[in-house]
Order: sequence, then C-alpha cells, then structure tokens
Amino acid sequence: MTPSPNPKRRSLPLPDWRSSLPEDLHESIGQGLMSGHDATSFRSDCSPWRAAVPFATFRPLLLLPFNPDSDHVGFYCVPEKVLSKTLPDVRGKVACGSSCGWLVLMDEAASVTLLNPFAGACAPRVELPPVGEHVAAASSSEHVSRVHGRWVLHPTNGYGDTDAAGRAIKLEDMRDVFFREIVLSALPDVTGREYVAMAMLGCSMEVPFCRVGVDSVWTLLDTKLEFSVGSIIHCQDKFLAIDCTGEISVCSSNVAGATPIAMLLPSLSPPTGLCHRSYLESNGELHIVGAMVSTFHETQSFTYSSAIYKYNLHGRTSEWFRMRDIGDQTLFVSKHFNESFSGTSWPHSAG
Repeated sequence: MTPSPNPKRRSLPLPDWRSSLPEDLHESIGQGLMSGHDATSFRSDCSPWRAAVPFATFRPLLLLPFNPDSDHVGFYCVPEKVLSKTLPDVRGKVACGSSCGWLVLMDEAASVTLLNPFAGACAPRVELPPVGEHVAAASSSEHVSRVHGRWVLHPTNGYGDTDAAGRAIKLEDMRDVFFREIVLSALPDVTGREYVAMAMLGCSMEVPFCRVGVDSVWTLLDTKLEFSVGSIIHCQDKFLAIDCTGEISVCSSNVAGATPIAMLLPSLSPPTGLCHRSYLESNGELHIVGAMVSTFHETQSFTYSSAIYKYNLHGRTSEWFRMRDIGDQTLFVSKHFNESFSGTSWPHSAG
C-alpha cells in the first residue's frame, strides 16, 4: 500500500537559495565564474548575487548597435564574441553613452535614463533632468523648438530665412541635435554618493551638466574651446572637454554648491603626425589612440600604423608619452574614429 503524502510536508516553502546562502559563499561562487555570460546571468538574478560580482570584475563588454523597435541587445565580450540580452527599457530609445557600466538612453522627447543592463528585472533606473530650451538652443546651429511635445528643427535657407513649420526630429537624429554622449563622474549605484553627469552636445563649445538626483535642470558651461567639443572624458576627478584639434578644457566634477569654471590646459598639443584620434581614461591617466601615417614618395602611397600615448594630469611635464606596450589591457575606441571621440579600457585582458 502506497503511503499518502504528508500534507504538512507539501505546504513547506521551498528554500530561497538566492538570499539564504552565506555572503562568503556568494563571493566564492562569483569568483569562480570565468565567462562574461555566466557573470551577467549571476548578477541579473538578485541584489546579493549582484553585490558578489562587482562590475569591475567583468571582462570587456561593448554595446553593439541595436534596433530601437526591439528590446534585444548584443554585447561584444572578450573572448566570447557576442552576448545577447533582453532589455525592455531600450525599446524606443537610442544610446548616447555608456559610463561606469551603466547605459545612457534617450528617447524622441530627449528624456534621458540611466540603466544598469546587468542588474536584473528590478534594475534601478535613474532619470536625468529633461532637456530645456536653453540646451536645445546651444546644441545646434539651427533653430530648435518644442511643438506639441515633439522637438522640431527649423532650418534656414540660403537667404537666412527660417522655416517656420520645420520638421520633427526623429529618434535616429536625436544624438546629432541633442546629447551625443553623456559621461558620469561616479558609479550610480553607490548609496549616498553625489555624482555628476556631463554631456557633449551635437555641435557646441558649451557642455551641459547636472548633479544627478539633485538638480532639476541642466546647467551650461562654456568650455572656452575654439571649436566644438568632440569628446568628454572623466579622469582623476575632473571632466575633460576635448575639441577636434585636440585642445583640452578642464573642469572639476565636484560642483556641489557652485558652478565649475573651465580652464584650458596649456602647452599640450596632440602628438605630431597622429591622426584619427580617440581619447579615453585608463588607470587614472588620459590616453589617446590614433594612427601614424607613413608616406612613401617613390610609390606615392602611404600606410597607417596604430599608436597609443598617455598623459598624467598631475605630472610635472605637459607632454604626451608614447606607449610601446599596454600590458594586460583591452582598449575600445569609438566607431567615430575619424574625429576626437572617446573610448574605454578594461584591465586584465589582452588586446
């Protein structure tokens, strides 16, 4: 005769392995995850597991271009190639930056959201201040206005007359008109820490910034650069605004209670002969990646070779130093490699 199941045993709840495991066991499991795919899956499950695998331990991940009509995104992961992930928050948005491991997403209304793509379904989302008319006026050489909740571009003709009707700015054009790139001064998910967001506009010598969670509007800062800002880097507690000629403007990221003052970095020109420059921060130092051109007059041909230089903001000398070996690092640079756009780096990964 088969014994009947014990009703009390049936009613016992299943153990919650996510929260009941000791903290040191979480960390031990996290340290044993060798692949980026396993690490992201582990972090996405719950807060204790996410805390056991800090983002800084990840191998390099690079967001691939995605379709704003879909919620599927891909990340290039060294050495595993492509990691796919479903992120409903990316639908109807374009990426205008990736900073401190968080994505910066913008929609057609120019509303900006910070998103941690590896924090699971309950991932925290941070809303940045909405774009105001003053930012729109500084971001484009054309007149921009807001009509019935949509941003409209009013181009001028050859006679200087402005098209009153204008045309609605589509999602794919938002980065060209508004925020091309947004950079953070610190990791957003550290409780109680005040951090700053600074943006590079479509075409401007000004940069808007805000204290996230404190300011309700963006404040414009004149960089004093002669040409439009082409890159924003956060390095050694400072924001660096760099134009297409390589001139650098420096301002502090500590803006609590006062508007920062931008100052041009004197006597620092890009290395001679280095073109197609891209700037990034690595190990607390500013790096520049570019191409050196070798011309052969006999055959009327030329070749490109990659070159990497670094500069220490607190160093005694104001010059770039050529790096012959970057060691155990991977450097990612922007697809806009023909201008002075930014990139990122990751330690402990050959590249």
